Amino acid sequence: MIVSCGEALIDMVPLHGADGETGYRPLPGGSPFNVAIALARLGSRTGFLSRVSTDFFGDLLVRTLEANAVDTGLVVRGPEPSTLAFVSIAAGEEPQYAFFNIGAADRSLVAADLPEPLPDAVDCLHFGSFSLAVEPAATTLAELMRRETGHRVISLDPNVRPTLVGEREAYVRRLERLVALATVVKVSAADLEWLYPGASAEAIAVRWRDSGPALIAVTRGTDGAVALTGTTRAAVPGNRVDVVDTVGAGDTFQAGLLARLAEFGRLGRDSVSTLTEAELADALSFAGRAAAITCSRAGADPPRRAELR
Repeated sequence: MIVSCGEALIDMVPLHGADGETGYRPLPGGSPFNVAIALARLGSRTGFLSRVSTDFFGDLLVRTLEANAVDTGLVVRGPEPSTLAFVSIAAGEEPQYAFFNIGAADRSLVAADLPEPLPDAVDCLHFGSFSLAVEPAATTLAELMRRETGHRVISLDPNVRPTLVGEREAYVRRLERLVALATVVKVSAADLEWLYPGASAEAIAVRWRDSGPALIAVTRGTDGAVALTGTTRAAVPGNRVDVVDTVGAGDTFQAGLLARLAEFGRLGRDSVSTLTEAELADALSFAGRAAAITCSRAGADPPRRAELR
């Protein structure tokens, strides 16, 4: 089972009425939450680990997980409010977010909320986005990652939210320590540009790979994706699609990559490191097609496995 760990929140997505006025539609979201939903829809056995509010938004989040066959046995409920993320979407640009999460449930995850040991069925843990930067969740999840490194596959997608991660250099140092613990890392070229302004994305990917991970994948939007192991490099082009918005596209790519590796029986540190170029390109292509379908729909609405056949 692949367990996604981190924030679960409500995306307040713009909705334009017939009268021309703009309102907001509440949709379940959060990067690790989206990864869990996408994995389940793609046919992977999936769980979610987080602290989720007992408010009505939290109820919506849990119902959504359960409706998509995501195991919620590692979800802890708490009285803190749900995080709200207001989304601004402009044609041809990355979505912009305004987060309201002070004292929220998902950032309030503490060590006492974690089972020890994890269930034996957990083969892979996925981490990502701002839950790795806001306390106390950041310390809790970093310790979980350290504890499980070497015992399970560790997946990481920084999915940087600049308004939440604090001072850039301090965040980069923290992130690099986490990258060194991971097995599979996916990062967007846009995130790398924010983390290391002016640096070559592929050069940074090589440096990150050499620090510990078995696989680094860099997504490049309409230009496709490239991935590196210690011995192999593969690149795939982008997919043409009528874009509604890109909310959840990177999360779907991450889920697609993990799901395809699992389908191959290659979601293990040793097996990831020995992927052939053809296998790596296939996994990237699969993930890219899944992400493209998400872009063709409003909000984080990843495809089901049958849609990729």
